[in-house]
Amino acid sequence: MIDPLAEVVTLLQPGAPFSKLVGGAGRWSVRRAEAGGPFYCAILEGASRLAVDGHEPMILEKGDFVLIPSAFKFTVSSLEPPKGKSDTAHVVLPDGEVRHGNPSGPPDVRMLVGYCVFGSPDAGLLVSLLPRLVHVRGERRLSTLVQLVREESRERRPARDVILARLLEVLLIEALRSTAGTAASPGLLRGLADERLSAAIRRMHESPAQAWTVAQLAKEAALSRSVFFERFNRGVGVAPMEYLLGWRMALAKDLLRRKEITVAEVAEQVGYSSASTFSVAFTRYVGLPPTQYVRQHVESARP
Repeated sequence: MIDPLAEVVTLLQPGAPFSKLVGGAGRWSVRRAEAGGPFYCAILEGASRLAVDGHEPMILEKGDFVLIPSAFKFTVSSLEPPKGKSDTAHVVLPDGEVRHGNPSGPPDVRMLVGYCVFGSPDAGLLVSLLPRLVHVRGERRLSTLVQLVREESRERRPARDVILARLLEVLLIEALRSTAGTAASPGLLRGLADERLSAAIRRMHESPAQAWTVAQLAKEAALSRSVFFERFNRGVGVAPMEYLLGWRMALAKDLLRRKEITVAEVAEQVGYSSASTFSVAFTRYVGLPPTQYVRQHVESARP
């Protein structure tokens, strides 16, 4: 059986090369506005407050994991943030921990934060299929991974950075697939968590070349056309045919980069009757023709 999330994650090539241990004591606040960078945060001890623009503020507790695939403006702070200041001073402690607020005494919260990377040159397209915010709580496997990350980050054992990077990669993938009980905003995760929508999404991934219509996809989901369309929009965040187009273009880009088949063959594999109709759709969606996209990719890949 086709696994849509596995396909997206495989194309994304997630990694976590950068992380830091952060602690907070007293009243403190950190504001970030670094659009586009995939941000994550694992709460190791205590609790913190996260306010992401466009979402209600949330309290993060020990064992929680948050992933923002394309980070926008957000604020991390103490449970009671300071008034009148968006950023408070911080110091770096002898053990490498970045301490916000009161530099002495035990912290009220300790967390591992960082920015991950997506190795795919078309990560933006694939990230658009994911929710804008993933918050996972109460998942035993995830809590175990967070605990392993916590232990590894506190020890100075050989190959510490290598082990941390691998653990964080697994943590990211586990967070993306922990749909049950996940407070995820609209996106692929919420769509797959809905049994009816999941059936239609899997069929799109199994047969991207099929000439799907909303009515046919609704039948796969065992819903009426109108109910399916509204439910898909609400759960996934885009219309069914818009999702299908995005996935077809992601596949087309991957096939073109491999340079193993012709443009006409790529067109056939992603559901277009001819190379010309595919080229028009690809150019409209990507901003340049398939042949130019291939040349651009070859040039960017040169050392």
